Amino acid sequence: MTDLNIITLVSVGAHPTSGRARRAEQDARAVELGLRLAGERLQLLHAGDPREETLRAYLGMGLGEMAVLEQPPGADALPVLADYLRHAGAQLVLTGSQAETGEGSGMLPFLLAEQLGWPLVVGLAEVEKIEKGQAQVLQALPRGQRRRLKVRLPFIASVDNAAPAARQSAFGPARRGQLQASEVAIVDDSLLAEAQLQAARPRPKRLKVIKAKTGAERMKAATAKASGGGGQVLKDVSAQAGAEAIFKLLVEEGVLR
Repeated sequence: MTDLNIITLVSVGAHPTSGRARRAEQDARAVELGLRLAGERLQLLHAGDPREETLRAYLGMGLGEMAVLEQPPGADALPVLADYLRHAGAQLVLTGSQAETGEGSGMLPFLLAEQLGWPLVVGLAEVEKIEKGQAQVLQALPRGQRRRLKVRLPFIASVDNAAPAARQSAFGPARRGQLQASEVAIVDDSLLAEAQLQAARPRPKRLKVIKAKTGAERMKAATAKASGGGGQVLKDVSAQAGAEAIFKLLVEEGVLR
C-alpha cells in the first residue's frame, strides 16, 4: 500500500486535565495508521495558524513536512479543506472523530464527505487490504466488536480509540520538519460567530444498586441480563390514557418533578 496517496487531517489538541496544547489523541492515531499504510509518503494537512508549535509533535512521528492552509481563528475550515482535497488526488483521507478544541462537534468528516461525494467510514480500526479500487477495512463497534466492510476509493475515514496507539514524538525530527504554509481564501464561519461554546459534559449514568454480599453473588448480578417485568404495554388506548401513563412513568423515573 506504499504507493497510495493518503492525507491525514490534524488539529491542535488539549490535555483533558490541564488544557495544555498538545497533539490530539485521535488525530495522532490517524497519523499512526497512515504511516503504517503509506510510510513517509503520508501527507499531513492542517487548516489554521502555521506558527502553532504544537503541530510539530505530528512531524516528530517521522514525517518531514506538513501542509498548512493559513487561516485566522474563527474562519471556516470546511471550504478550504474540501477544495484542497478535491485537487490533491487523495485516495484515502484520515481524520480523528472529534476535535479536542474549538467547536468539537465531530461533523467535519461528514461535511467533507458530503461536499466531495465520497464514502465515509466511521470508527476505523484497521485497513486490511486495498486492491482493484476497493479497500477492505475493519470498523469498530461497541463492546469490542468489529465489522468488516468493503468501500470504494477514494473515501474518508474517521479514526477513534479503536485504532492502534500513536508512537512517541521525537524532538529532533519535530524541530527539523517543515510547516509549509499556503495562502487560501478566508471564509468566515457565521455559525460559529453566533454560537455560544461551553465545555461538553457527559451525561450521568444511572447506577444499578447490587445488594449482594459475596463475590459470587456480585459477579452474577453484574453479568446477569436485564429483565423486563416492570414494563407496561399500552394497546388500543385513548390518547389521554397514553399521555397519563407516560406522564406517570416520567414522574416515577425522576425526569419530571
